Parts: sequence; C-alpha cells; structure tokens
Amino acid sequence: MAHGARPAAPKQQKTSAPRSTAGRGANGGRSGNPARGGGRKVPLAKPATFGDWVGAARIRTLPMAVAPVLIGTGAATIIAGPGVYHPVRALLCLVVALALQIGVNYANDYSDGIRGTDDLRVGPSRLTGSGAAKPKTVLTVALVFFGIAAVAGIVLTILTQFWWLLLVGAVAIVAAWFYTGGKRPYGYFALGEVFVFVFFGLVATLGTTFVQVGTVNQEAWFGAIGAGLIACAALVVNNLRDLEQDKAVGKRTLSTFIGRIASKVLYCVLLLVPFGIAAFLALFYPIAWFTMFALLAAIPACVIVLFSTTAREQILVLKLTGLVQLAFGVILGLAFFYTPGIAG
Repeated sequence: MAHGARPAAPKQQKTSAPRSTAGRGANGGRSGNPARGGGRKVPLAKPATFGDWVGAARIRTLPMAVAPVLIGTGAATIIAGPGVYHPVRALLCLVVALALQIGVNYANDYSDGIRGTDDLRVGPSRLTGSGAAKPKTVLTVALVFFGIAAVAGIVLTILTQFWWLLLVGAVAIVAAWFYTGGKRPYGYFALGEVFVFVFFGLVATLGTTFVQVGTVNQEAWFGAIGAGLIACAALVVNNLRDLEQDKAVGKRTLSTFIGRIASKVLYCVLLLVPFGIAAFLALFYPIAWFTMFALLAAIPACVIVLFSTTAREQILVLKLTGLVQLAFGVILGLAFFYTPGIAG
C-alpha cells in the first residue's frame, strides 16, 4: 500500500508488498515497547472520520461486555428477593464493562499498529496501522476510556464500601493494556483466551452480582462460565481469521499453535457448550429455554467456520458470535429476573 493512501475498501485491508525487517526482534516480531512509543512511525493517510473512530471501537465485540452484566444482575435479583433492585450499581457495572472493552479495543489498535502487527491485516483496517490517525491520538482515546472505567469503578466502590474492588479494577485495566501492549504482551503468547474467560466471563459476571448483593450464587457461576466460553469463541474465530498474518509477524496466538482445523473445532465447542449450561438452568428457570433461539445464529456460525476458506466468511462468523452472546445474556438474565428460584 502506497504511503499516505488509505485502503480502497475500509473493511478489507491487505498488504502484500515486501516488508523491512528493521527494528524486529529475533522472533520476527517488533522489538521495543509500544507504551513508550517504540516501533515504526506510521505515515498519515486521510484523517479518520467519526465513522472510522466508531468502527475502531469494534462495536461487534461489545456484547462481550453487556452479556455478563445482564446475567450477573439477573442472578443478583434471585438473592435480593422480590422488589429489591440496585439499578445504579448495575448501570455502573455496565459502564465499567463497556468502557474497558472499548478501551482495550483502542489500545490494541495502538499497540498492534505501532508494533507493525497490522501491516498484513485481512480484516477491517485499523486507525494506527492504516495511518488514518496519529498513534498518540489513538492511545489518548484508549486512556480516556480506561479513565471512564476507573471513575465508574471508584464510584461503585464508594457505594458498596468494598474497598478491595479498587485492586480488582486496577488489575483489569492492567490486563486490558498488556493484552497487546508492553514488551511481552500476553496476547502474543497464546494466553488471550485465558484472560478473556477470566475477565469477560468470571470477573464481569460474578463481580456484577457481588456488588449488588454482597455474595454470589450458583446461577451467577453458571452464567459466568457460559458468557466466558462464548467470549473465548469470539477471540478464537478472530485469531483464526488472522492466523497466517499473525504467523508472519511473530504473534503467537492459540490458533497459531493448534492450527486451523483444531481452531475451527475449538470454536464450535466453545460456542455450543453454553447451550448445555442454559438447558440445565432451564430446569429451574424455564425462560432459559428461550436461549435455544440463539442457536439460529450459533449453528450457522459453526457450519460457516468449519467450511470457511476466506477472511470474509470468518468476519461474518464473528458478527454471528456477537449476536449469540447478546441473545444468551439477555435471555438468561431475564430468566433469572422473572422466574423465582432457589438462591445458591
């Protein structure tokens, strides 16, 4: 791609020109710390529009933040009892989750762009990698959203008086940054799925329940596991799409270790197991049976990913995964909210 030019199709960026190895580490990846402005300097293209900034927030990933809060809030109502709600705390949890998700998306854009990982992208173009925005501007936006999450978390801590939540919040922000940031980002060492499951499954769901009622129940645990597995499925198909490109730039994701076929099978397992969890919960909360409607998106997603050969197909799978996550979270949360059950 010529310097100073933007991709012809903003949703499909691919560069095949030879790349310089200057500034690379021994493993072929970029050396230096993105947090300190290391790595290459990206020539500026046409300035990013508002739509480009919205796209860089990766809206399709936001169900990963919304679903755990809905499930956790529903589980909290089981413990709290009829007519006892904590809407302000639930809303603050949602702000924390959304701000962290958007913040980590911009942080990834910045870190991968500076490191050169996005040079061979086949998915949607990135602000930093395409040169549409200055790296420091992208970093600033990421830090703003991390700041919003921190402020909402502090308010939540003051309301609940659980001061140790400040430590949990700090760890979450650090984990969000070092996914692709720093000298040794854990996302480059096949640990992305582990942290996604922990933070966008367990921490987000159980934390939402805990800050509202001061404890967690079995329903919250089951819901957290289901939400976490679907979030991991989204990451797997995202890394599957970028498998060859990640290998080329030295980014070691789980998919680069286990290969294309195993990644496709793993995606299907991660996406479908939560429906078994929902079926079990439906024995006690009948509305949970309606989560099976999400199979209308999950089954096509599995079929497409198993036979997919192009990045375009895998991007479609990623969108379907977001729909599954959102439907799973909404319906399971409503099942807990409207159906009397036994607190665990």
